[in-house]
Amino acid sequence: MKLIKINLKEYGLKASTLKEFESLYKNFYLGRVVCQLKSYYKVITEKGIMNAKIPGKIMYNTTYIDDFPTVGDFVVLDRDDDLKGDGVIKAVLKRYSKFSRKISGNKEDEQIIAANIDILFITMSLNDNFNLRRLERYVASALESGAKPVVLLTKADLCDNVSEKSLEVSKVTMGIDTLVISSFNNKGISEVLKRIPKGCTVAFVGSSGVGKSTLINKLLGYEKMKISKIREADGRGRHTTTYRELIKIPELGVVIDTPGMREFHLMDVVYGVENAFSDIETLALNCKFRNCSHSSELGCAVKKAIEEGVISEARYKNYIKLLKEAEFMHKKEKSRKLKSERGKKAFDC
Repeated sequence: MKLIKINLKEYGLKASTLKEFESLYKNFYLGRVVCQLKSYYKVITEKGIMNAKIPGKIMYNTTYIDDFPTVGDFVVLDRDDDLKGDGVIKAVLKRYSKFSRKISGNKEDEQIIAANIDILFITMSLNDNFNLRRLERYVASALESGAKPVVLLTKADLCDNVSEKSLEVSKVTMGIDTLVISSFNNKGISEVLKRIPKGCTVAFVGSSGVGKSTLINKLLGYEKMKISKIREADGRGRHTTTYRELIKIPELGVVIDTPGMREFHLMDVVYGVENAFSDIETLALNCKFRNCSHSSELGCAVKKAIEEGVISEARYKNYIKLLKEAEFMHKKEKSRKLKSERGKKAFDC
């Protein structure tokens, strides 16, 4: 029986990644991580999906968790099937985009949610999950990720004032495409599909219970992702997806489903915050004093805009909060890279 050869370009492989692999890793095999379960990986190669793992040497010598492979990564393998044992991941190829957050707790480590994505669907429901301040946080990280953000407002069938909420969203998304979705009555599904052509990789991110899995089932045309009913007490869906997974949509591109995030702490995304709040950044240029703190100074354009209702005080306060958070992580990341470079120089000697 003739084996079917999988075209990895249909799984998001780009010319730049293929060139890197062919120039540096002759006599090895190329694959893409489709699922991660702790230290074990499911990887798709030209022969199909196989099991793979990281060598113990790399596992024990790697300092930062973002250096490990993650879902969406293109990796170098010692084999292209697991008929004679699990494959070994030798290297991770250069990422052209990544969406990440700071891990929960006191550590400043980065958790990469998805790598090598073209479009990032920021998903927020129009019922009790609706939260503009949380959306601003996602937008800031998305604008730093290297992927194109698109906002999906889900569960439109459970909202009585869709137009009003859509207008509120438009005031904080700074021109980012926004689609109103209802998986219940298929509203907006075709518009989402148009944004996932062959060779394109998209990722769905958002809080728990916003309907990501239900939407992905609609895109696939069958029920692959387990879904849970909405709790009547608070209108929220229960947490369903427990791990990240890359899935091929028939005749189209691939999607990465991610678990709902109850907390989303920023990494060093100062550029993303500044762009997510470009309206405030632009207003600040018109302040009388260059070092204006926007609190009590005369001639403050930002304070005037708040008083006149051009921007809300809540949006401004969130801008300050996220900027401080991102700047703090920027300093930590800069220090981390410096220590890493020193370690490399010491090792090279």
